[in-house]
Amino acid sequence: MNNQEWTQEGQKYVMNTYGRLPLAIVRGKGAVVWDADGKEYLDFVAGIAVNNLGHCHPKVVQAVKDQAETLLHCSNLYWIEPQIKLAKMLVNNSCFDKVFFCNSGGEANEGAIKLARKYAKKHMGTDKYEIITMKQSFHGRTLATLTATGQEKYHQGYEPLPAGFSYSPFNDLEALKKNIGPHTCAVLLEPVQGEGGVVPGQDDFIKGVRKLCDENKLLFIVDEVQCGLGRSGKLFAYEHYDIEPDIMTLAKALGGGAPIGALLAKEEVAGAFQPGDHAATFGGNPLVTAAGVATLTVMLEEDLAQNAHMAGEYFICKLEALKKKYPFIKEIRGKGLMIGVECEKEVAGIINDCLAKGLLILSAGPKVLRFLPPLNITFSQIDQAMEILESALAN
Repeated sequence: MNNQEWTQEGQKYVMNTYGRLPLAIVRGKGAVVWDADGKEYLDFVAGIAVNNLGHCHPKVVQAVKDQAETLLHCSNLYWIEPQIKLAKMLVNNSCFDKVFFCNSGGEANEGAIKLARKYAKKHMGTDKYEIITMKQSFHGRTLATLTATGQEKYHQGYEPLPAGFSYSPFNDLEALKKNIGPHTCAVLLEPVQGEGGVVPGQDDFIKGVRKLCDENKLLFIVDEVQCGLGRSGKLFAYEHYDIEPDIMTLAKALGGGAPIGALLAKEEVAGAFQPGDHAATFGGNPLVTAAGVATLTVMLEEDLAQNAHMAGEYFICKLEALKKKYPFIKEIRGKGLMIGVECEKEVAGIINDCLAKGLLILSAGPKVLRFLPPLNITFSQIDQAMEILESALAN
């Protein structure tokens, strides 16, 4: 079937929860995808920061094939070999001691909220339950993580929302100090806000949050679902700030395209969970953790975080040149290959024009273009994307 036919079938049978573009992606290789009509696109969406190795990386594909022929699934009532391997790799390359696996970023953040409250009840007092999150944040689609998200548009229609969350402006340490109350147990933030407009945390702010948490005996939780795993130019975005959080969440890129999330914590904090406190039937099953082991191995062996840093600098340099040429571009910001371009007007037309010319990009709010190419993107592919983008901006 062609794009139009798939669009009609999808509209007939699939719930209308996405503002989908009228094309069906049917194949991908590296930074390139093809639609059902056979048209080729340079993919600077990467599954919204999922395909950090590009599409169908051969080592991930082989790992999935091998595992599918060996053991697709078994219960977490038993030890799972690739799950243990992936947990060990994450611990050995981070500041954390223990890992819990789940299926998505929303589930990882849900687990972080539960862990923070469980720890607080045991170590801070029964009246400690509130978590402060940042305005313009995004943490997931479950009721708790949706409530943790500091954007009212995501709350509408789901009231009453769970209690126990408050919101503070991002990059405003004085406001955060004032928001800490008698029931506060943790602060949760994205080191680089994604859906909120691709806004990096300022160095003094993130360091200040760590200090505030220490002074007030609060847990510091970082949501690295989108900005983690090399995307920011370091393996984990918290490393930019020379601090160590108490809890971190991951998902998106961890499985190279397979659905997996992870909750990481320091030993003492992780100890608040005991058997029966938290679980996920499919969490860390053999197939997805085998994909995760292969994905993380490639990231480390090929030093893709460093490539993201270098390619990101090159990319931003190119975008800054466009900013000088097109005055409606207000600001370029980001870290590594997580880049936002804020414009004075809405960017939907630019995205559609790029699509027509063979470049996939997305937005982060109505006036921000967001670029999330694979971490192994080449300079020549960035040049190709810039040619298409400039043509769209000129229109």
